[in-house]
Amino acid sequence: MLIVYWRFACTHSRFLGFGFLLAFLSSPGQTYFIGVFGPEIQALFDLDNAAWGRTYMIGTLVSAAVITWSGTFIDRIDLRLFATLSLAGLVCACLVIGSVSSPVMLVLAIFMLRQFGQGLTSHASITSMARYHAADRGKAIALAAIGFSFGEAFLPLLAVFSIQAWGWREAYFGTAVLVLLSIPLALWLLKGHQQRHALLLENMNHATTEVDQQISYTRRKMLSEPLFYLMLPAMIAPSMIGTAMFFFPAEIARAKGWSSLWVTGNYWVYSVATVLTIILSGVLIDRFSARKVVPYFLLPLAAGLTALTISDDRFIIWPYMFLTGISSGVYFTGLSALWAELYGPRYLGAIKSLTNAVMVFSSALGPALVGDLLTRGMEFEWICLILAGFCMFATVILFYALRRPNR
Repeated sequence: MLIVYWRFACTHSRFLGFGFLLAFLSSPGQTYFIGVFGPEIQALFDLDNAAWGRTYMIGTLVSAAVITWSGTFIDRIDLRLFATLSLAGLVCACLVIGSVSSPVMLVLAIFMLRQFGQGLTSHASITSMARYHAADRGKAIALAAIGFSFGEAFLPLLAVFSIQAWGWREAYFGTAVLVLLSIPLALWLLKGHQQRHALLLENMNHATTEVDQQISYTRRKMLSEPLFYLMLPAMIAPSMIGTAMFFFPAEIARAKGWSSLWVTGNYWVYSVATVLTIILSGVLIDRFSARKVVPYFLLPLAAGLTALTISDDRFIIWPYMFLTGISSGVYFTGLSALWAELYGPRYLGAIKSLTNAVMVFSSALGPALVGDLLTRGMEFEWICLILAGFCMFATVILFYALRRPNR
């Protein structure tokens, strides 16, 4: 399996490197990074968990609404320009949150981080891999998605030390410089993209068979069928739950009697599990299809949440992180490949911008919901069990949706 990946990576090293880099650079707008700054931001504006969750929700919901429009530009403009604008916007977002001085400005900063980081930068990474590697889509998405895992493994811990050494504002200013310096590298990795895109257009123009035409779905046609709506619970679950759990590391630590550093310091277990699963699932998807691999992806997350409720022993964090990472690994590769399988590559940018909006919307609900439940006094263990139950419900619906004979 590793030999297969090695040969594929050597053949397409530069373009795969672009996907990896943008996935990694999306980290400043991801919840696992923003959540590290939560206690300092809450203290600055005197926000409790519910208020901080609602603030995050508002900025994220606006981002979800906007990305249904902004994400479609990847279908209409050159990928090099799209990537440059996304990264430049992320630089501005880091500068804005580092300069934030009021709750209104905080909402704007959250919106920008989510729009340009979690939204458009990761959108450019995964959509480009799914679009330009039809025959090896699973492996391409898998190798790019490892960039997310590297960000999860190293950047939260680096942010903790940077905050302690220089302060939280300076940490985000430094992040802005890192992203800015990465733009020339991203453009260098896209060298020769004009020829790649011309080849894709030629291949799509030659796809004149009835089957090829059938899977060239527009976003409107996708929304006219029940399949998309049946998959919604499974689309919502990982973003909603994962965002909430990464958003409140201090609350997890408080509920279990651990230190916050013990929680964030063990994100590496999650990242290792995610990378291993990404590598394995990429091969499985190319061999068996995403439709056969994806239906199981929420079961490890449900098991991990359940494990977190059965013991206060600090090492229970390892099976929780590992099981959650397994679900994330299939999520990163499987859902992106699934959209391409079900709806084709021609309008993939528009379709993924909508699915990304749904996921961003659900990621806004997670912190607000959990923050409100915590503020109302619900025990952390009960919250985990409720979320695990939702995973099981979504799994049943997803199995039904993807096994329907007409799709």
